[in-house]
Amino acid sequence: MPILNPQMECISRSELKKLQSERLIKQVKKMYERVECFRKRMDEKGLKPEDIHGVDDLHLLPFSYKQDLRDYYPFGLFAEPLSNIVRTHASSGTTGKRIVVGYTKNDLDMWAECVARMMTALGVTKDDVVQVSYGYGLFTGGFGAHGGAEKIGALVVPMSSGNTALQIQTMIDFGVTVLCCTPSYAMYLGEEVERLGVKDKLKLRVGILGAEPWTENMRKKIEAALGIKACDIYGLSEVLGPGVSGECEYQSGMHVWEDNFIPEIIDPDTGEVLPLGAKGELVFTSLTKEAFPIIRYRTRDICSLIAEPCKCGRTHLRMSKPTGRTDDMLIIRGVNVFPSQIEEVLLKVSGNKITPNYQIVLDRVNNTDTFDINVEMSEAFFRDDVKSIENLEKTIVNQLRSMLGIGAKVHLVNPQTIVRSEGKAKRVIDNRKGKI
Repeated sequence: MPILNPQMECISRSELKKLQSERLIKQVKKMYERVECFRKRMDEKGLKPEDIHGVDDLHLLPFSYKQDLRDYYPFGLFAEPLSNIVRTHASSGTTGKRIVVGYTKNDLDMWAECVARMMTALGVTKDDVVQVSYGYGLFTGGFGAHGGAEKIGALVVPMSSGNTALQIQTMIDFGVTVLCCTPSYAMYLGEEVERLGVKDKLKLRVGILGAEPWTENMRKKIEAALGIKACDIYGLSEVLGPGVSGECEYQSGMHVWEDNFIPEIIDPDTGEVLPLGAKGELVFTSLTKEAFPIIRYRTRDICSLIAEPCKCGRTHLRMSKPTGRTDDMLIIRGVNVFPSQIEEVLLKVSGNKITPNYQIVLDRVNNTDTFDINVEMSEAFFRDDVKSIENLEKTIVNQLRSMLGIGAKVHLVNPQTIVRSEGKAKRVIDNRKGKI
């Protein structure tokens, strides 16, 4: 596959470290002068910008947290005056005060290049038709994918999310070759394509999917349903948006664009930096972001970094697929459970008997957690005999107990009874709040 920016994407590790150090020193100085929150944290640690001589000193710097964005809402963490800001994005604020991020013109150009690098690594060219089915608006997904596709010169179809029937018809009519959306929505599109019997009318070959954790088994399901190569893209608004990292054609981890972002893996409990290859919490430092730079931001995503060279020739570190988030972790009867673990079990044992649609329902009865999982049957298996359904439920229960070390009640429910999402899937309903 071609490489968009070979000089930077294939830079030697020694030259990359030198570049990172130069940019880190400059970024720390700017933030100390312009960002009150960062300056206070530096002062608390007895640090001054001149104490930072390069990336080897990164571990000395204070962490940043999502709560900082709420505490300094809306623009208190910006390092540029509003006259230099050309765009803002924000979260929905459904779990608290919204977080707001900003971009200069240079930031938007850098963002577009990061996404374009990843798309190019998957063979996307100016001859492709890219349907962006991430949401537009204040969510970063739609505009992030849009900017990268435009930089390549591809034809962009800015569908946004919703109206699934029109999404599919547009794919057919416009000859769409690349789909950008969440994995759960890609799976839903695949179900509808099968129901309508139009798979042979699609020209799709690549899916660029992100914004939520998904397993390798989910990838296989999506690839089979849509006839595509399904690839992961990673990002978060606090650091940039989609495009901080992404897979290449070999799908062996997501390349982190280290000329713009330094990744670290830390122990989520102690904050200690872990060695390459260890699994822990992902932390990012932005090196080139102007409007909203951030130092050692704790993403809460759980993954590891891969140092071995990639077959594609790019020299940047890769990150594994996040297996979940520390703030998504469920504590059930004292046991730590990630929804992605449940998905992994369901997709392994299912065959074609269940769909990838499930919902975890938690409650508390008589001071004890209840743990129920509703799993949707496929149309074919729904017509099977009761005994077969009961046997599959037992199999899933046993596999889950083996994986999690805790028992769950599994309910196989009728097809099409679990609500589909056109954005991020809602997998967990926790009714325990306020119950003793």
